[in-house]
Amino acid sequence: MQPLADTLTRHVCSCSTLLEQTFKSEIMTEEAFDVMVVGSCMTDLVSQTPRLPKAGETIHGQKFFIGFGGKGANQCIQAARLGAKTAMVGKVGKDFFGENYIQNFKDNGVHTDFVEQTSDAATGAASIIVNDAGENAIVIVAGANMLLSSEELQNVLPAIGRSKVLVCQLEISPETSLQALRMARENKVKTIFNPAPAIPDLDPDFYRVSDVFCCNESEAELLTGSSVANVEEARRVGQELLKRGCGSVIITLGPQGCVVLKAGESNSKHVPTTKVTAVDTTGAGDSFIGSLAFYMAHYPTMPLEEIARRANQVAVVSVQAIGTQTSFPFKQDLLAELF
Repeated sequence: MQPLADTLTRHVCSCSTLLEQTFKSEIMTEEAFDVMVVGSCMTDLVSQTPRLPKAGETIHGQKFFIGFGGKGANQCIQAARLGAKTAMVGKVGKDFFGENYIQNFKDNGVHTDFVEQTSDAATGAASIIVNDAGENAIVIVAGANMLLSSEELQNVLPAIGRSKVLVCQLEISPETSLQALRMARENKVKTIFNPAPAIPDLDPDFYRVSDVFCCNESEAELLTGSSVANVEEARRVGQELLKRGCGSVIITLGPQGCVVLKAGESNSKHVPTTKVTAVDTTGAGDSFIGSLAFYMAHYPTMPLEEIARRANQVAVVSVQAIGTQTSFPFKQDLLAELF
């Protein structure tokens, strides 16, 4: 039989821990964020090669490194580097990569109270091959990302309701992303949805809960079944996506810039970008979306095409350096006119 003193001590410690957790939860939910991202964290395993290998082929690479990636985390990091107060909602493994990822968020000024660790799966990983032309091929293993649940999202609802912009993608469970977007819309929080990696049978509600529906040309093609190889085709496909209920649509076109369409406006707008020699395009789309989120939060009355123009300029900087997050610029790296 345990002595009464030991029992009381354990009871007091248990109550103390519960009070600490409750107090921490209340503190977390009272914070107001510029940008909240519900999405993925991936460890990037990057190989640089002269060209992409063919099926069944083994080729020699020039360099290998491990970096931080995942669409959600990338977008969150870029928004933070521009000066947004950001919070990440995600799940990583209780492993070396997971511990490092949480520290990476902290190093970039991202709030990590809503990033949980699990023993049930490894931290997500992405195998990336980049050729000399800056083109890439990527395989992702979602791992712990797929374990972020609706119940955990409910715990974050107060914080979502106090944020200015919420960003979601499709590297976590689509149901979880859709729930987060619905929560944001119900609380009058602006939403950005990036349907990547694209899925052909996307729930129609995703369109209706997206203030900004932002995809690249290949994602737009998969969603509509129509070719998107140039600005005119992007305009036509953008109109089709707009009819599905989005507040606005942005289709990014790499070196051709992007096309911006808004509900209630008959004219689409082509926003060109600065021509540069790309070194590595990995993460350029995430840099663009993270920048969109920053500008929407900090300049809520700015026209969307101007926000897109500035986001283009940030993304242009990112393609001129190797790596994903390592290529994302900080505010001090950019022209003052962008702020």
